Amino acid sequence: MPALVRAAGAVLWRPGARGPEVALVHRPRYDDWSLPKGKLDPGELPAHAAVREVAEETGFSVALGRHLPQVRYAVPTRAGGAAPKIVDYFSARLRDGEFTPNDEVDELRWLPLEQAHAELSYPHDARVLDAFDESLAETATVLLVRHAKAGKRSEWSGDDALRPLSQAGRKQRDALHSLLPLFAPSRIYSAPRVRCEQTVAPVAAERGIDIVSEPQFSEEVYSADPQAGVRALLGVAAEGGTSLVSSQGGVIPDLVTRLADSAGIVLDGVASRKGSVWTLSFRPEERTEGEQEPGLRLAAADYLPDPLAGARRRLPGR
Repeated sequence: MPALVRAAGAVLWRPGARGPEVALVHRPRYDDWSLPKGKLDPGELPAHAAVREVAEETGFSVALGRHLPQVRYAVPTRAGGAAPKIVDYFSARLRDGEFTPNDEVDELRWLPLEQAHAELSYPHDARVLDAFDESLAETATVLLVRHAKAGKRSEWSGDDALRPLSQAGRKQRDALHSLLPLFAPSRIYSAPRVRCEQTVAPVAAERGIDIVSEPQFSEEVYSADPQAGVRALLGVAAEGGTSLVSSQGGVIPDLVTRLADSAGIVLDGVASRKGSVWTLSFRPEERTEGEQEPGLRLAAADYLPDPLAGARRRLPGR
C-alpha cells in the first residue's frame, strides 16, 4: 500500500469592514485557488506544519484557533498509483507579515467568505471554509494541559505540592513550549502545584504573562466541589480569546466530561495523559428570559495525547 501522506493547512483570516476576510492562494504549478497547506516535515505536528506552511506560502505569521475538519483524498504517486492523503486544517488569525510572490504561490487574494467559497477550486476546501464560518460564533478557546511527568509520588519525601518535573517531564514541557505559543494564549492559570506551574512556565516567560494560581484546578479542591471547578473554567473562558490552564489528572477527565455532557457533545472516552492538551472551544448559549448575560457552552473539543508522541486524536466537535 502507498504510504499515507500527512499535510496541514489553515483558513488564514483577518477582520474586515463587513466581516471576516480569508486568504486564498494561487499555485501556478496547478493553476488553482486553495487554502494554504503543505506536507508535514518529519517529527512535525499538524499545528507546527500549518503555521510553517502559512508563513512559507504567504509570508504571514498567525495565531492558531480551533482545529477544523480533516480532509481525506487520494493523490497520484510517481509509480502511477494513488496514495491516501490527510490534511489537518486550523483556523488561523493574521498577526503580521507581508505577502511576496514565491515559487509556490504567485498571487494571494483577501476575500469575504461568500466570494472565497465561490473562488475555491476544490469542494473539500469549501467544506473546510463552511466549518470555519460556523466556528465564528465561538468566542473563547481554553488550552487545558495536564502537567508533564514528575516522577512517582512514592519516591518524593517532601510536600507533594512541591514535587517538580522529572527529566522526562522537562522534555515534555519543552515539546509543549514549541506547541502552545502557536495559539497565542493571553492568560495562563495553574493549579497550585510546582509541577503544574513548571509545565507552562516557559510559555509564560516567552509571552510575558504572569501565571495565576487557581486552587479550583487542583485535585483536592476540585473533588470537594466539581461544579465549582466547572464554573471556574467557564469563568476563564468568559474572558474571551485564548487562555492556558495547567491542571491534574484527577481533574481534567471529569471536568471535560461535565462540559461535554452539558453541551450535548458525546466523547468516546476522555483521556488525560501527562503532557497532553485539550483544546476546548466555547460559544455563547442562547439568552434566556430575564438573563442579563448569556452563559457559555462547549462547542468543540480536541485532544493531543502528548506532543512528543507526534500523534493526534480527533473527537466530535458538535
